[in-house]
Amino acid sequence: MAASYITSVALGYMTTLAIVMHEIPQELGDFGVLVYGGFSKKKALLYNFISQLTALAGAISAYFLFTVSRTAMGLHSYLLPFAAGGFLYIATSDLIPELHREKNLRKSLISMVLFLMGLALMMVRMH
Repeated sequence: MAASYITSVALGYMTTLAIVMHEIPQELGDFGVLVYGGFSKKKALLYNFISQLTALAGAISAYFLFTVSRTAMGLHSYLLPFAAGGFLYIATSDLIPELHREKNLRKSLISMVLFLMGLALMMVRMH
């Protein structure tokens, strides 16, 4: 996230929005798992909050590291494709096998088209 803000504020906003849209359902799922595992709702919420604070602390630390250190300045141009590749790997290794299990051809095709549109949007944005 920090590398995207250093590259451009608009890219930083887009990255933040994408991460928030990803994290909300994930954190709801994590909350449910913790409660199902025996945590009280209050304790599960607290642990979820603490785990997200570490991500925020990492993003803020990286931002200040990149803006202060001249040696780290060039790293953000390598971190962006590395992070994007990680997200693409997760999408392809987790989502595409699910498409193969889907019995409804229409749903499967819609999901695949949306996935490819996302890739196309990233390619357009890069050029």
